[in-house]
Amino acid sequence: MSLELSRNILIGQYIPGATLIHRLDPRTKILCTLFLLFAVSFTRSLTAAVIYLVTILALVGLSRIPIAFVLRPFIRGLPVILFFLSFSILYLSWFQPGSLILIDWGFIRVTSEALLQAALSLVRLMSILLLVSLPTLTTRITELTHGVELLLQPGARIGLPVHELALVITIALRFVPILTEELERVIKAQASRGGEIGELSWKQPRQIAQSLLPLVVPLFVNAFRRAEELAVAMEARGYLGGRGRTKFIQLHGTWIDLIVTVAMLVFVAGVWYATSGRWL
Repeated sequence: MSLELSRNILIGQYIPGATLIHRLDPRTKILCTLFLLFAVSFTRSLTAAVIYLVTILALVGLSRIPIAFVLRPFIRGLPVILFFLSFSILYLSWFQPGSLILIDWGFIRVTSEALLQAALSLVRLMSILLLVSLPTLTTRITELTHGVELLLQPGARIGLPVHELALVITIALRFVPILTEELERVIKAQASRGGEIGELSWKQPRQIAQSLLPLVVPLFVNAFRRAEELAVAMEARGYLGGRGRTKFIQLHGTWIDLIVTVAMLVFVAGVWYATSGRWL
């Protein structure tokens, strides 16, 4: 287990840039992300999933963020992912008969349909990890918050607490790197006292579980302390919710945002329609 946890957590981090992806309106990025998330999560076609993944990687390339940097968390967890996928293949091969049997050796059986579903799950997981990270890597948290609030604004007519929901999303995104830094600090403190958690690998699950127990309590204590400090700071500044508040950052969509949003919707729907009802 690495001591440099913050290097493997991308959610909440922002990489400045002047690319087209960076300049797009946050609402455009949120809508395009939702379109792709829906398509990736519910497609049953491996071909469609691969097309969506290639599209997401192309978007990462357009934002000029190194592919290796974005894929680092996935690569770090790949052994564990493959471990669970292996069990999934064995389970599906036995309890979903009817497809072509590729391997039949004792209790080990592998079918073509099980392999297809495992490959689909792997591509889907990689796509979701990239999609969740890309908006925060190319957009400041405050701009994402304003984008979410403006997209939810029609819900205010039916009593939806739009500003509060946007605030919750902001705090959640901001606390991901903060809690990661807190956990990294606690791990380093344990290691300086002779702990070996930084030297353990995924091949030692029992030792990792035993080493993680002393980290849970201080991590929760630090998290509650941070939350209390935030609440005190908001009260000291007279925060009363969204009543009477104005925005320092004003979002203005352009025709490019409209074209990108419509093009993404048409692309997702077209791939979905062309590959619907097929596994490949």
